Amino acid sequence: MYPRKIYTHKSHSRDYFREHFREHFRERPPWWPEDVPWPPPKRRPHHKPFFRRLGCAFLVFNLLMFFLVIAGILFILQNLGLASFSFDTYQWLKPLGIAMLLLFGVGLLLSNLGKRISNPLDDLLAAADRIAEGDYTPRVKEIGPREIRSLARAFNKMAARLNRSNEQRREMLSDITHELRTPLTVLMGNLEGMLDGIYPADEENLRSLLDETHILQRLVEDLRTLALAESGAIQLKKEPTDLAVLVGDTLVSFQSQADAAGVTILWEHGENIPWLELDPGRIRQVLYNLLANALRYTPSGGSIHIRSRLAGSCVELEIQDSGAGIPESDLPHIFERFYKSADSGGMGLGLAIAKHLVEAHNGKIAVESQPGQGTTMRISLPVK
Repeated sequence: MYPRKIYTHKSHSRDYFREHFREHFRERPPWWPEDVPWPPPKRRPHHKPFFRRLGCAFLVFNLLMFFLVIAGILFILQNLGLASFSFDTYQWLKPLGIAMLLLFGVGLLLSNLGKRISNPLDDLLAAADRIAEGDYTPRVKEIGPREIRSLARAFNKMAARLNRSNEQRREMLSDITHELRTPLTVLMGNLEGMLDGIYPADEENLRSLLDETHILQRLVEDLRTLALAESGAIQLKKEPTDLAVLVGDTLVSFQSQADAAGVTILWEHGENIPWLELDPGRIRQVLYNLLANALRYTPSGGSIHIRSRLAGSCVELEIQDSGAGIPESDLPHIFERFYKSADSGGMGLGLAIAKHLVEAHNGKIAVESQPGQGTTMRISLPVK
């Protein structure tokens, strides 16, 4: 039998039970879970030095105020002649009173400082509650001490990013719905027409339906790739790759489209460029997205230049078109998912996917463009 002992605090009783439980079972009990270490760890006591120090300071302050009040009463009674005291005996009251006055002044300063800290923190808490409820519009004033201003600035940036993400999510749902509705409507209309005998089920009509399914497949694959890239779960199958061969094979698939659009494609491969350790399929997807954009915005009679060169420990690949260029206001956002300019087609996923895939290879992608002077996409891939 264990000695009976009454504990008023819940943590005390838990610690008492754990200690005697450990003493009773010297060895691991057969029913103890395999994934839980034995013996159970001792509970570390919780210390709250801040509140303890705050209570001590409050007690000292009250004692000093008590002595100050007593000294004031004695001084008033002495001046009114109601009592007679010899203050020579109590010379220690003078420095005590001065110390109390100084302490009182310090208390006023600390209360003012506390107000400067507490008011912005109250605003932060109120704004955080609104964000927790789904409202991402509140912002707080950047006032108070430097640390509080930094906290308010970080909070405002966080709220702005959450608001932007929420807007992008809504736009994403709208864009996905719109992009899916068009091929699905075409498929349903043609299939219903074939079943009703309006359209013949010949090779031409079936091929058009197959093209619509390819659009759906590409859209779903882009969404899947973007989701994997943003979550960091994308798997790269790297192997030694000749960049010249990879770019050349990609250009072959675009040559017929370029000829039909009246666009000239020029490919200049630099010298002494080593093979790169990369995923050919993913880099080909990056080139496909960039070349598709360049071909879309290059008018008939224009050209697309692809250049590669060795720059230090990296290989740079440039894709320059002679199109209309990108407005300056759109340049900071072109790599954001679902961001589209006014004359843009598609869903705005191509450049976002390209950015994530290049960064997954520890590379960088940048853009240079001026309205009326074309656009240059620059990819930098590290040499192993």
